[in-house]
Amino acid sequence: MDNKRKIYNKLLDLVKEENVKMDELLKDHLYTKLGGRADFFITPTSFQEVQNVVKLSNEDNIPFTLLGNGSNLIIKDGGIRGIVINLKHLDDISTDGNTLVAQSGARIINASRYALKKHLSGLEFACGIPGTVGGALYMNAGAYGGEIKDVLDYAYVVDREGNLVKRLASELDLDYRTSNIPDNGDIVVEATFNLKPAKYEEIKEVMDDLTYKRESKQPLEYPSCGSVFKRPPGYFAGKLIQDSDLQGTNIGGAEVSKKHAGFIINKDNATTSDYISLIEHVQKTVKEKFGVDLEREVRIIGEDPEQ
Repeated sequence: MDNKRKIYNKLLDLVKEENVKMDELLKDHLYTKLGGRADFFITPTSFQEVQNVVKLSNEDNIPFTLLGNGSNLIIKDGGIRGIVINLKHLDDISTDGNTLVAQSGARIINASRYALKKHLSGLEFACGIPGTVGGALYMNAGAYGGEIKDVLDYAYVVDREGNLVKRLASELDLDYRTSNIPDNGDIVVEATFNLKPAKYEEIKEVMDDLTYKRESKQPLEYPSCGSVFKRPPGYFAGKLIQDSDLQGTNIGGAEVSKKHAGFIINKDNATTSDYISLIEHVQKTVKEKFGVDLEREVRIIGEDPEQ
């Protein structure tokens, strides 16, 4: 505990006291409402603070984890050791001509709405994606035929050493639900998108249509981690799960959605263990019935709870 207090005091030298918390319950900050406690939960308010925290973690050999709003993430019930960085205060969005600049803690939905307000087209596909801008780059988020790689120009990241570095979109290896950002250990702090001018009414019509499709087909009334599985080549994950008669199947408080088979919802105070067990059950059943391996799109991190 003495060492923990020393780390806490060092963090207070780098980040304002109200933005440093010990033993913070992570499920209170996540879209999925899942997850144990973080040793240290940091919410920086500037790029420099992010750099300083990364440098401290390197100097004192403290593990750190970057956390968005958890819309595509499951954290185990044992929580996360070391420092957890959440960039929710870095949420500025602005435009300059046909360029939109968004800090990584901004919701990608809000970026698409801001683009609409400025009569700029290109981010309509993101109007229903619940993640942050940083998370959207991390996994090259996409929906309804659009992807981040279609509109991203460049990003600023904090690298493993704590340096602020500009990365061109072409340097990020953006592909289907993936990028090299996690492998590089980069923390996205800002993204710049190239958009095109268009009529407000035309942009809004597309966004309204996509919003209707999402709201009518997805179980938004419950916490979830979005699409659990990537699309297998030649198939649709949701259709395979549906045809395996898995909709409505539950383990603990986690349930395969009856509204959209590709979603697992937190229906009744589910634990992460419930979620993981249900994911594995779905994978096993689909493999047995159709011979198809379902690869997770959702990430699982953290530690198992102590027995």
